[in-house]
Amino acid sequence: MDALPQSATAAQAAAAPGRLPAQRVDADGRVRVDQRAVLALALPLMANSAVQIVLNLTDMWFMGRISTKALAAVGAVQWLIMAAVLVLGGAGTAVQTLVAQHYGARRYERAGEAVWTAIWGMACAAPVFVAVGAARHLILAPFGFEPDIEGLAAAFWMPRIGGAFVGAAVWATLGFFNGIGRPRITLWITIVTTLTNALLNQVFIFGLGFGIAGSAWATNCAQLIGLLFALAIFLGPHYREQYHSQRSWRPHLPRLLEQLRLGVPMGVLPAADLMGFALFQMMQTWLGTVDGAATQMVMMLTSLSYMPGFGIASAATTLVGQSIGAGARDWAYRVGTRTILLAACYMGGIGLVIALAGPWVLPFFAGSHDADSLAAVALGRHLLWLAAAFQFFDGLNMGSGMCLRGAGDVKVPAALVLPLSLLLFVPLAHMLTFQPGQGWVHFLPQFGYGATGGWVAVVAYVLVLGSALFLRWRSRAWQKIRL
Repeated sequence: MDALPQSATAAQAAAAPGRLPAQRVDADGRVRVDQRAVLALALPLMANSAVQIVLNLTDMWFMGRISTKALAAVGAVQWLIMAAVLVLGGAGTAVQTLVAQHYGARRYERAGEAVWTAIWGMACAAPVFVAVGAARHLILAPFGFEPDIEGLAAAFWMPRIGGAFVGAAVWATLGFFNGIGRPRITLWITIVTTLTNALLNQVFIFGLGFGIAGSAWATNCAQLIGLLFALAIFLGPHYREQYHSQRSWRPHLPRLLEQLRLGVPMGVLPAADLMGFALFQMMQTWLGTVDGAATQMVMMLTSLSYMPGFGIASAATTLVGQSIGAGARDWAYRVGTRTILLAACYMGGIGLVIALAGPWVLPFFAGSHDADSLAAVALGRHLLWLAAAFQFFDGLNMGSGMCLRGAGDVKVPAALVLPLSLLLFVPLAHMLTFQPGQGWVHFLPQFGYGATGGWVAVVAYVLVLGSALFLRWRSRAWQKIRL
């Protein structure tokens, strides 16, 4: 399996004596950021994210074939599920940062050890994942969904959360390959997982008659196959020789605790962001099937911007981490800033394209042709323009956050995102979405603009968040951190 094709990545360039990640010297002797090296690392990660988009859109296509209510139900809980997985899977979240820094410092065995530490962490956390899955009705009841929507969401919730520790273990192995600058291996693992998921969706949802829960079981099984494939590569001859992957599997409690101290706040940052979006999407589902389904379709279509943008940002984590591991913190700032701007410009441009293409694309995902599908498509066309308005700043948000992650600066950004998400975004979305007397609380003013108002709140929140994290990166406070 080590014969998989490799890319001439920035990480490989860094292996040469005196050469830092994505660094080149021009004919005049000036040191510059090698844009081709950045893209050589970023493009496979973007392709990997594109495959993730296919996975998400495939799931949405299958949900639309069940019913518009099924689409709305999954939309109501998908971000809450992601937030839970990010927090519970903290040990795995830290792998890319640790591996990148160990790689830059030539501590190869420590890089391999980080993978096994994360897998042991996921094994220990598995009962917690199952317990959170079993508490589905307790968790969903306070949100006041329609009984049909809540029943469908609960049916999806239990297997999806209960088996998510396997997915978190997959993320850990992907973090290793990304951290050493081998993103094409990550891409192959993701392709295998995605193809398996598409096949199993048909089997579990319709063949075995599991319905909406079948999609969750298909994801769990596909991720297990992806994990086994990743471990087979990780235990291949090359990684056994350079990273001692076969020798570092034994559990090591101090390493696990160290990884959790870094990984938990690292997971809290995106989890706080996703928690805000989870509550926002629940608000739209509370309004009714049309608002919930339209919001879900727009969320999935904006992943065409978000997921490749995340791929570019992931390249920043590797480049910044490897630079810091090599002791070049000023270079980490320079290459990180370049990658942040690349992510922001890409996302801003793609967001505009998606909004223009919306009228032709949205009907494809409302294929159940029930009474609500046409209304959901009409609303979705309008909402896509609001989504396009914040894409550039979402690129700043992701790029800056992933650069800070590569530097190990995780506590302050997490402390920043928590209040912005839960004390700014969520109350503002509630006020702009619901009419007086609607919603979950009644001591706030309520303006009743529906889903349109909710998406205006998203625009305001992302503008503030992206600017705040970019300023944190620009402050260079992270240069004082030592892992």
